[in-house]
Amino acid sequence: MAKKTTLSTVEEKLRDLFELQTIDSKTDEIKILKGALPIEVSDLEDEIMGLSKRVDRLNEQVDEIDSKIGKHNENIKTAEALSERYNKQLDEVKNNREFEALQKEIELQSLEVQLSEKRIREANEEKVKKQEVLTTAQENMNAKNEELTKKKEELEKIITKTDKEEKTLKNKSDKQRAKIETRLLKAYDKARNAYRNGLAVVTYRRGSCGGCFNRIPPQLQIEIGMRKEILACEHCGRVLVDHEIAGIAVEEEVS
Repeated sequence: MAKKTTLSTVEEKLRDLFELQTIDSKTDEIKILKGALPIEVSDLEDEIMGLSKRVDRLNEQVDEIDSKIGKHNENIKTAEALSERYNKQLDEVKNNREFEALQKEIELQSLEVQLSEKRIREANEEKVKKQEVLTTAQENMNAKNEELTKKKEELEKIITKTDKEEKTLKNKSDKQRAKIETRLLKAYDKARNAYRNGLAVVTYRRGSCGGCFNRIPPQLQIEIGMRKEILACEHCGRVLVDHEIAGIAVEEEVS
């Protein structure tokens, strides 16, 4: 009687593991249906955030250039006003020394005007370049925003279509996991994370592992069918079950 109980316990563990794999594989199918959309949406949001910061920075730089141009224009007005005043004072000079001093001031103000005009030309050239970069960045950001809107709409449609099913599968997975001992769950999760297809429990087909397709030794095939212990593929480490166990598990999960 003790032997029968042990066999039943191992068989139950195998059934529970395969049922969990069946449920989780259906969840994986939904994720495949969503494809790379969640990642693409996240990447686009990050890219748009970066572009937005760049646009803000460029706008600030353009504003700074305008501020510089404004200051240079004020310098020109001040220099021209001083030149006008010095020119009027020329008519009132009493000696050559005063005349030469005023002439020097007038020349200095003229140079100040010329320097400010040069700085304004340089600033305008820089502004044109910044505005060209700004326009490109803005257009790029607008295009990315349009792409993001489309991706979000596409993802939302898929989520709306699969959300209920995904939640149902999540509840089933949680309940199924509660039936399985911690040691087996850790091994199961480790195997699922190790492979892109998420298969941790597989059947063997035509003498080969259903996960990595390597040949399974005849003796191991016999031992799998006996269900005396939980056995794994010696090549990939996936848990192996026979078709009868898989059939029982699929039947129960569907029902």
